[in-house]
Amino acid sequence: MGNEHQGMSSSMGTASFSELWSPNMMLLTLLMVVVYFLITGPLHKRFANATPASSKQRYLFVFALILFYAAQGSPISYYGHHYLFSLHMLQQSLLYFALPPIVLLAIPEWILEEIFKLKLLKSILRISTNPLVAALMFNTLFSFYHVPFIFDAIADNAQWMLVYHLVLVFTAFAMWWPIVSPLSDKQQLSGLKKLGYIFANGVLITPACALIIFAGDPLYDTYIQAPRLFPSLDTFSDQRLGGIIMNLMQELVYGFVLAYVFYHWYRQEKQEDLSMDQKT
Repeated sequence: MGNEHQGMSSSMGTASFSELWSPNMMLLTLLMVVVYFLITGPLHKRFANATPASSKQRYLFVFALILFYAAQGSPISYYGHHYLFSLHMLQQSLLYFALPPIVLLAIPEWILEEIFKLKLLKSILRISTNPLVAALMFNTLFSFYHVPFIFDAIADNAQWMLVYHLVLVFTAFAMWWPIVSPLSDKQQLSGLKKLGYIFANGVLITPACALIIFAGDPLYDTYIQAPRLFPSLDTFSDQRLGGIIMNLMQELVYGFVLAYVFYHWYRQEKQEDLSMDQKT
């Protein structure tokens, strides 16, 4: 038993620096930083009605890329893919719940107006960000992904995993769009409708979290067969921890956004009441 544990530890210790801290993702992240600061800085004059990004938007974009690299290029990605379901769920939480709203808030409106000038892209945007379509699309695909036989099939095929994750990222951005749409003329929800929409998303994702947290046995062969990174954290406990992490992360993000939306809705209502009182 001791030799088996030693062998596992040895195999896990063979991960190279490039496997733990992906140079490709590092270069991609740096490239996105350079492109963003060029377009929102000295090159913005080449676009009609363009203005430089605000300091707040720049800070948000840098923070978003830190989250992106943490999820895709750091040991979270490596160990989450090979050993720990809990780290995989942390990666998912960062990519689908934390990253999209921050990126959308960080991108100046005029950039998106330029992108969605194309008729095809405008049509895709209109359909995919419809609140009902966006909520059902993301939460359904996310729930299907965590059905055990689907999860294991995708985990065994690098191409399928890349495609499915890209689709989930796209649908996650579509899901967040009705809440933090950067385009003022495309803001699909306001006030109490946003609160209801956020609550609905929280309800729709509950089955996926419940499946993982309350399962009576380990669900995913990918992690059942993986070496144990920590002897005290067995496959079943790791699975439950992953479900709890996902549930807590989405509740934390949704809770923060709910508070933010409610505060701005309440302040707007107060201002409108004051304006009405002044007129009368």
